[in-house]
Amino acid sequence: MAESSERISARRSRRREEYAEATRNALVAAATELFAAKGYQGTSVEDVARRARVTRGALYHHFGSKQELFEAVFEEQETAMIRRAFAAVSAAGDPWTQALAALDVFLDACTEPRFRELTLRQAPVALGWERWRELDERFGRGLVHGLLRNLVDAGEIRPFPIELLSGTVFALLAETARHMATAPDQDQARADAREAVLALLAGLR
Repeated sequence: MAESSERISARRSRRREEYAEATRNALVAAATELFAAKGYQGTSVEDVARRARVTRGALYHHFGSKQELFEAVFEEQETAMIRRAFAAVSAAGDPWTQALAALDVFLDACTEPRFRELTLRQAPVALGWERWRELDERFGRGLVHGLLRNLVDAGEIRPFPIELLSGTVFALLAETARHMATAPDQDQARADAREAVLALLAGLR
C-alpha cells in the first residue's frame, strides 16, 4: 500500500526539524569555540558560520544577531553547570552537605577556563551588565533559594526571610565569581571564595 501523503509530510517535517536542530547546535558549538578563543568582539558572524559550515543566512535564520548567538552560548554554559549542581545535590545527604556540594560545583566551574572566559569575562561585554545579571539570576537564584529553604526547614540556619537570605548569598556568589574571573592564582581564589561563603553561612547558624 502506498504511503499516505500525511505520513510523507510528517516524515519530511521531522527531517526539517532535525536538520534545523542540528544546524543550531553546530552554530552554538562553533560560537562557543570562537568566543572562548577570540573573544566576543574578535569574532564575527561570518567566522561562526564558516566554522559551523553553514551560510550566513542560515545563521541569521536561527539567531537574529551576534548578541543573540552569544546569549545561547551563555545559556548552554549556565545550564550545564546547574545540571551538575543538581546532580551533586541529589547525591549528597543532609541539607548542609547538599549546599556544600552545590557550592563546590559552582566554584569548580568558575575555575574552568572556558566557563570562566565565556560567562564571567565575555558575557558582561557581549550582553551588557543588566542583561548578564538578569540571566545569571534566572539560572542560579532558584537553586540558591531552594538550598537555603532546605537549610532553614532543617534548622541548620536561622529563619531569616528567605528572599533576603537568597539575595544576600547570591550576591556574595556573584562577587566571588567576579573576583575569580581575573584572579591570577585560581586555586587561591577558589579557596578564598569558599571560605567567604562558608563564613557567611556559619554566621547564619
